[in-house]
Amino acid sequence: MTRPPLVDLLVERRDSHPDAAYLRFGDREITWREFAEASFRTAHGLAELGVRAGDRVGLLLPNSPEFLSSYMGIVAIGAAAVPINTAQRGGTLAHIVNDSDARALIVDGALTAAYADIHAQLVDPPRVVVRGDATRVPGAIGLERLLDASDAVPEIEGGGASGLGILYTSGTTGPPKGVVATAYDLTPMHRLWARLGVEPGETVYTALPLFHGNALILSAMGAVFNDWTLALAERFSASRFWADVRRYEAVEFNALGALLPILLKQPERPDDAENPVRSVLSAACPEWAWVEFERRFGVRIVEFFGMVDHPGFLVNDDGTPGAMGRPIGPTEFAVIDAASNEVGRGVVGELVMRHPQGRITHYHKNTAATEAAYAGGWFHTGDLARVDEDGRYFYCGRLKESMRRRGENISAWEVENVVNTHPGVLESAAHAVASELGEDDVKLVVVPRPGTRLTPGELIDYCEGRMAAYAVPTYVEFREALPKTGTQRVQYAALKAEGVTTATWTRPEASKTRS
Repeated sequence: MTRPPLVDLLVERRDSHPDAAYLRFGDREITWREFAEASFRTAHGLAELGVRAGDRVGLLLPNSPEFLSSYMGIVAIGAAAVPINTAQRGGTLAHIVNDSDARALIVDGALTAAYADIHAQLVDPPRVVVRGDATRVPGAIGLERLLDASDAVPEIEGGGASGLGILYTSGTTGPPKGVVATAYDLTPMHRLWARLGVEPGETVYTALPLFHGNALILSAMGAVFNDWTLALAERFSASRFWADVRRYEAVEFNALGALLPILLKQPERPDDAENPVRSVLSAACPEWAWVEFERRFGVRIVEFFGMVDHPGFLVNDDGTPGAMGRPIGPTEFAVIDAASNEVGRGVVGELVMRHPQGRITHYHKNTAATEAAYAGGWFHTGDLARVDEDGRYFYCGRLKESMRRRGENISAWEVENVVNTHPGVLESAAHAVASELGEDDVKLVVVPRPGTRLTPGELIDYCEGRMAAYAVPTYVEFREALPKTGTQRVQYAALKAEGVTTATWTRPEASKTRS
């Protein structure tokens, strides 16, 4: 009989300081004892439903204490947790439930209609546990029923499943793929946590969704590994963000994508730097926002690059604006061309990485995708990058978000990186639309900063001279929001599918070219 290492850590926290806080959520405070008891009750309750070591259990829950105790309960019995994006609906949601072979599904009461809509598409419907009213799903039971079980520490036979379970990719360019880690290396993760300078008992904050690896692994499980207190928001809110941070006395928070620029473009206050945060763990902080964000809010940015698909991190803790950093841990990184040859310093190519143990991750029931990802012995990230003379890696966009115009390749990143520096722009997305002249034209979708007056012509004038002439957008469209995944990634496929709409503005020069 064995116990997963993460469970041993939870037991240690419970026994050494049971009344200290593990989690703060709204006005709720959950101690290590309370969290351990809820987790172990959930584990035994799932076992009574027939869930065994190696089985999969889906989690269709918003950020909440119940998400975390359910996740830990699944880990405790050696099963594999399958966090599911709460925005998923229809065929994509059915695909994840079917593809994962989920034996059970814990779903929020507000999302039971989404589950009911796909029930007929499920090959082998799971046992359903509902947080809230379970009467809307035939045969379902309430989560409180699971919590009637024993709070004894579970013991399992055999090794069980990986503690990471199955984490599904965003699926922005196709059906989501389930990432399975057979022997995930936590060494670089521990080195990354160490860079943050957070001491045991201090509080870290996240407003990112728990169904994504960043919030779940780096923040929530990071709190278990490092004996931190986790302050969890239900969702990201720019207007409430700093009030939450101050309320919980958080010394660190995590950021993805546009989160830092959005915070930076909120109205400035004289007390912006009067907050408890010392470090920010950021992924994809734009170079233009870096120094100003640190100055205005009195924090230190630690930039990193990592993927749930493969273990390995690039980390920038030397403060070089715009750099992803250098490798930490045993994973090797390189930049290659289309022929899989490593390129020289300063040359843009695809970022690849490989672990000394070889393939220790794969895509669940998707051999073709796994083989393609590991072609040539390297894991292909799909990201463009370059390396400077000091060995620092710099992000240069996504391969699949590139455009080709007038014989030149353009990345969405190089257009957005200029446009987002305009004081009247909150955020933007550049994508390809078909050109009547062949190849692509560039369309720019912009969310203006609230309270500003901005015209497409002004934006184009701003772009000229700040980017290559062939990259200046042909089309501009203003919107109130960009379509995004729950992890704040722009859904480029959705924008491309819309193309040029009746709300799209066309550059006069482009109109003349077509006449």
